[in-house]
Formats: sequence, C-alpha cells, structure tokens
Amino acid sequence: MRIVEKRVIYIAISVVLILAGIIGMIVNAGMGNGAFSTDVEFSGGTSIEVSIGKEFENNDITNIVKEATGENNPQVQKVGDGHSVTIKTKSLSTEVRSKLQTALSEKYDLKPENFSIQDVSATISSEMVRTSILSVVVACVFMLIYVSIRFKDFSMGASAILALCHDALIVVGSYAVLRIPLSNSFIAAILTVLGYSINATIVIFDRIRENRTKLGRNNYSALVDTSVKQTMTRSLFTSLTTFFTVLCLYIFGVQSVREFVLPIAIGIICGTYSSIFISGNIWYIISNATSKKKAAANAKPAKAKK
Repeated sequence: MRIVEKRVIYIAISVVLILAGIIGMIVNAGMGNGAFSTDVEFSGGTSIEVSIGKEFENNDITNIVKEATGENNPQVQKVGDGHSVTIKTKSLSTEVRSKLQTALSEKYDLKPENFSIQDVSATISSEMVRTSILSVVVACVFMLIYVSIRFKDFSMGASAILALCHDALIVVGSYAVLRIPLSNSFIAAILTVLGYSINATIVIFDRIRENRTKLGRNNYSALVDTSVKQTMTRSLFTSLTTFFTVLCLYIFGVQSVREFVLPIAIGIICGTYSSIFISGNIWYIISNATSKKKAAANAKPAKAKK
C-alpha cells in the first residue's frame, strides 16, 4: 500500500469533510436557525412529558405544538412504551403552556396529572456546555500523555490527538449538517467516538513500533505503509462489527436512541478512516520534519569545524 505517497489526497478528503461541517454551521446560522439544533439542556427552555396512554402519531403532536406555541421546530420524541411523549421547546409563558395543555387534552382526553413540566434555565445550559468542553479537553490530554508514555514518542501522541480532533470535528459537523439536536447525550457520543478511534490508532502505532527493528527506525514511509497494511484487515473487521451493531440500534431504536447512535455511526466511519489514512501520515509528516531539523542542526557544527 502507498499510504504515505497519497497522503495529500487522504488529507484533502478530510479537509473537505471538515469544511462541509463548517459551511453547514454558517448556512444554518445565516438562515436564522442557529449553527446547531439544540436541546433544552443546552439552550434552555421548557420540557413537557405527556403520558397519553395509547398509540399516537408524532406528526399530530408536532402540529399541535406548532399551532399552540408558534415554534417552527419543536422537538417531539416518543419515550418509554411508545405511549408517552417528550416535548421540548423554547421557554413558554404560563399562557402558552396552558394553551398547549388544553389542545393536547382535547385531542387525547388527558387530565392534568398526565403532564409533567420542567423548565431548564440558561444558567444550567451554559454550565453543561462548559462541562462538555472540559470533558473532551481532559480526555484528549490524558490520551496524549498515555500514548506518549506507552510508545516513548511524543510525535505519536501528537499524531493521535490530531487524528482525534479530526474525528471530533467531523462528528460535530454532522450535528450541524443533519440537524441532530445537541443534548445531554452529545458529550457521551463524542467521548465514545474518541475512545473507539484512539484504540484503532494505537493498534497501528504499536505495529509501527514493532516494525522499527525490521525496517529501520527512520524509514518512516515504509513503517507507515507496512504497518497499516498489516493491521488493516483487523481494523476493518472490528469497525464493521461495531458499525452493524450501531446500525441495528438506529433502525430499531426510538427517536432518542437514533439521535444518540447516528453520530456514533458517523464517528466509527471517520475514526476508521483517520486511523488508517490520517494518523500514520500525520506521524510521518511530524517525524520526517523533526528528523530533517536534527540533521540540519548536526550539519552546522560539522561545517563550522571545517
């Protein structure tokens, strides 16, 4: 395989995917919908859980909510046994809340005890955002330390973290492009993807370390190509097994489960791609540049002696 030789192509593909996510955010913001579709846990608002007690159509609930609240994009999800629904909207006044309850009660013959209403303040939402960002940063720092210590090579640690940033950016971009609501499961999805991706990357770096004794410590191109070739079958089979499991959850799960596993499925795909085509190439670029700098630095004293 010529992974290193075609590194510009592989990296360009990643750049295009990341830019697509960024453009999606800009377009969404320009249309007045916000860069991301956010759950009330992130943006603040009103969460209403309604026990209907019988089968119902999500679209019917959505239309009632739109008419009563005037909101264009309410979040309506079936929960539990499919006889209950969670409605999430912007903060509703007492008057609008009462209007919505009345409309739903008339449609499904409900009583006040069938409703559970909770307000989420913007303060709680901002705290969740800070906690989410901190969790990702802390996870990346510890991964950097772990990989650097395990392989005694800081460039491998740096390469792994850059590959993880690549995966995180694509997954975050998918939230914007596909309008997946940012909820309290967002951070869990991101950390799941990062954990899966770092595992696949470590397998390749471990093989690079083993092959150094055979191919030479500084033969970076051959090390990457050979190591990726030797581990590709394992990486693909592992990814496919996990992907099909997640796919089943997406097909048979309720809406809230789908919104959780869809970014994970995307993360598995881009994590597999980055571990095979990106992480090794980043390590090659860093190691090759470092080696050239050392060679140039060693050459200066030699010339001075002459």
